[in-house]
Amino acid sequence: MLLPVVFLVSSCFASLASAAPASKRQTWTGEWSQEFSYTGCKPIIFIWARQTSAPGNMGVSVGPALSNGLKTYFGAQNVATQGVNYLALIETNFYPGGGPPYGIYEMQVLLANAAIYCPQSKIVAAGYSQGAAITHRAVEALPQYVKDRIAGIVTFGDTQALQDGGRIKGYALEKTLIICNQGDLVCLGTAYIAPTHFPSYYLQRVPEAVSFLVGRILLTP
Repeated sequence: MLLPVVFLVSSCFASLASAAPASKRQTWTGEWSQEFSYTGCKPIIFIWARQTSAPGNMGVSVGPALSNGLKTYFGAQNVATQGVNYLALIETNFYPGGGPPYGIYEMQVLLANAAIYCPQSKIVAAGYSQGAAITHRAVEALPQYVKDRIAGIVTFGDTQALQDGGRIKGYALEKTLIICNQGDLVCLGTAYIAPTHFPSYYLQRVPEAVSFLVGRILLTP
């Protein structure tokens, strides 16, 4: 079912490219990314919340790989990737809801600004582990008009998967993909970190996430 998405990308790329300012330099994502600017909106805005103890505001594994997957499909000049700047400490996992209030607020501000100031942009978001909890808490509290602007959301190793019933509360189920590896006990509501929760295992699921978000972007008017 995912394969047709790949073939559809090339047909829609021309319209996306024409909507964005030309850029001679392709910018690929590393451990830091702060590309979102509501004074120069790109066709696609990607907001990422990294996992516990990951460096920068993106980490060095799943977040950059997902960002670069989107940039490969649509062109790096058409995708603005923005990491959520929050202290992803071990102890911040134990805040109510699974993440620190400031990180939740920071992601809400980014999503709201993208929706308000970039009305023509397609907005997608994702988070991993503690970043998945940040994503749950940020999105569920947004005004409905901002939720409606978010084309799709993916979570990896989701610490809130069980608690929130396999969805993000108040957000459309068909726009949500929760990726949990078999044997990842974090997804079952525990604090036990099994090897299947490690980035090396979730990197293998990035193509699945890219295909889902590409499909959601193409379906969004």
